[in-house]
Amino acid sequence: MRKGASHFPETKRKSGIVWGYLLLVFSLLSLSALYVGIPELFPFTYISVAPIKAEVAVIPSIPLHLATPVPLKAVYMTSYVAGSPAVRQGVISLIDETEVNAVVIDIKDYTGRIAFPVNDPVLKETGASERRISDLDELIKTLHEKNIYVIGRVSVFQDQYLVGKRPELAVKNKNGTTEWKDHKGVRWLDAGAKPVWEYITAISKEAYARGFDEINLDYIRFPSDGPMNDISFPWAGSRKKAEVINEFFSYITDVLRSEGITVSADLFGMTATNKDDLNIGQILEHALTHFDYVAPMVYPSHYPPNFNGWPDPNKVPYEIIKFSMDSAALRATNASTTPLKLRPWLQDFNYGGVYGPKEVRAQIQATYDAGLDSWMLWNPSNRYTRDALLSASTTDERD
Repeated sequence: MRKGASHFPETKRKSGIVWGYLLLVFSLLSLSALYVGIPELFPFTYISVAPIKAEVAVIPSIPLHLATPVPLKAVYMTSYVAGSPAVRQGVISLIDETEVNAVVIDIKDYTGRIAFPVNDPVLKETGASERRISDLDELIKTLHEKNIYVIGRVSVFQDQYLVGKRPELAVKNKNGTTEWKDHKGVRWLDAGAKPVWEYITAISKEAYARGFDEINLDYIRFPSDGPMNDISFPWAGSRKKAEVINEFFSYITDVLRSEGITVSADLFGMTATNKDDLNIGQILEHALTHFDYVAPMVYPSHYPPNFNGWPDPNKVPYEIIKFSMDSAALRATNASTTPLKLRPWLQDFNYGGVYGPKEVRAQIQATYDAGLDSWMLWNPSNRYTRDALLSASTTDERD
């Protein structure tokens, strides 16, 4: 046998392997070229396939929370209206077309029912949530896209539902044997009950997590209209009402504001002019100390006859608002806080008188003349006086 003859088959085998690898690589390149259409390798192809693009669809980001507009001009919307796309569109269109730049929506009203399904397990246990606003996330997304600031209103101590679930937290009759009711038959929670404070905190955090930009607390007081001679407060006891309410102010704002949540408070209108607590526990300076914004409900129809010498406050809406908010602004200055924390609730509903464009606009002007820049309109039926508002084309401060 010639030298090397026995190695020839091995050499040939190795050569075949190399060519096999080359053929495999070439085949793979060919398939790739046919799939993505690489013109450098194949100037013509019989398979028309679009090149793969490494692109991801960009979804416009929506801010989780909007900054508080300055000035703020808001209207109120019930949870039932907010939960009806067809009905709420009227209010949204009003905001689009006018100077209004914010909306206040009920999170929890006097019934105690939370207006949307909740995620917090503690809140779920109460069973308080309903599906009044079943598309809450979509609603807030839509409002934010329109740059509309969203405030969530919480009725605090006026709460029919929780009294039913936790009667031990309720205001009682004098003997403590049954729940006390006001003239409208509404039951109240004891303002001194700290479990209620924790409950309101949980609701507020839930609402903020869902996109509400601000939490607005209402009915943060002791009851006043009812059989006051037959009433007791198991939790607050005989403590001064103003002291109890101020402790709640401190607790709720310390917790919420520490998490960056903007918090506002609704006060009875006459807190702007009265120095006492009106036997409901509310003192203006206490609220100004704790809250980001304070909203006295200075509806002219809610002032008694002959208030400040006016026989019928309904007939002098400008004067009522100017007098009240002048007093509130001065007290804010004396308390070393800014008067611009004040943004009154104004009346846009017929009660004790007719409130048309003239009467509503007079209240807005009085607010400005008192040195303030923000206001909120209340109408329980959510029908607002369009002609009392400037058009968006005239002044649009949402941009």
